[in-house]
Amino acid sequence: MRISCGTDIIEIKRIEESILDEKTGKAFVERVYTTKEIAYCESKRNQKYQHYAARFAAKEATFKAVSEWLEDKYSITWKDIEIVNNEQGKPCLNLLGMKLEEIEDMGLSLSHCKAYAVANVTLLIK
Repeated sequence: MRISCGTDIIEIKRIEESILDEKTGKAFVERVYTTKEIAYCESKRNQKYQHYAARFAAKEATFKAVSEWLEDKYSITWKDIEIVNNEQGKPCLNLLGMKLEEIEDMGLSLSHCKAYAVANVTLLIK
C-alpha cells in the first residue's frame, strides 16, 4: 500500500472574477463544474464563490493526486471530478468515468476563508 496526495490553494477572488466575467463566465462554470456542484454552490448565496473556489481547488488537487495514472494531462477533464456532500455534509470525491482500480480509498479535505480556498486529496493505493 502507498499514499498519493495532491494539494491546491486558490484566491477566491480569481474564481469570482472568472464566474462574473460577462463574456466567458457562463462557459467557465459549465466547463469546470457539474450540475450538482453548480446547484450546491448557488444554494450558498453570499458565500457561493468560496464554495466554487474550494471545489476548483479540489479538482486541481485531484489532478495532482491521479496524474501518475494518466496517459497525458488531457485524458481527464474538469467534469470527470465531482465534489458532492454526503448525508452528514462532508465533501466527498467522485471520479466520474475514470477506471482507477488501484485506488482503494479516497479522502478529501476542503477549507476556505475570506480570501483563499484550499483542498487536500489523499488516495490509498493498493
